[in-house]
Amino acid sequence: MLYTLLNLRDKNRPFTRVSAHCDIPCKIYDPITAQLAVLTMIRMVDLLEELAAKPEPSANDHAQFSRLVAEKESHGRKVKDEINVIWGDYIKQPQLELFPELHELTHSIMLNASQAKQHISREACLTLLEKVNRFADIFWQTKGVETYQATCPYPPSETLVYPKLT
Repeated sequence: MLYTLLNLRDKNRPFTRVSAHCDIPCKIYDPITAQLAVLTMIRMVDLLEELAAKPEPSANDHAQFSRLVAEKESHGRKVKDEINVIWGDYIKQPQLELFPELHELTHSIMLNASQAKQHISREACLTLLEKVNRFADIFWQTKGVETYQATCPYPPSETLVYPKLT
């Protein structure tokens, strides 16, 4: 019914036509959110392994375990969401021609993020970080921005790809 009313109104006094090509304001994309989410997953795995190593975990330890798993899961979804937005909204044919690996890389990030969520595996998270870093490197190259690698100054102290913003 609302659709019918709006169509009638549009016929008599047309609405101004608008269009958009993406979900967020143009050019506001940055893979750092996905990179930080992977770092959080790695950190959660480290803390989970510390708890699992305790000979007799307390009730509080069990509660902490559940919270850490939930946080790892949440950040795994964030990795997928952030990469998906950049891949779906920013990556177009010119970027695909320059970097034909992008479709496969994005797909493997999705699969690996699922694997990292399903298991308490530092190795799976490190593999995910490697792929997300590659994605970040490609992203910045498509913008003509050089990158460098540095170890983040906080746990889990892993290497990230950063844009060289000069």
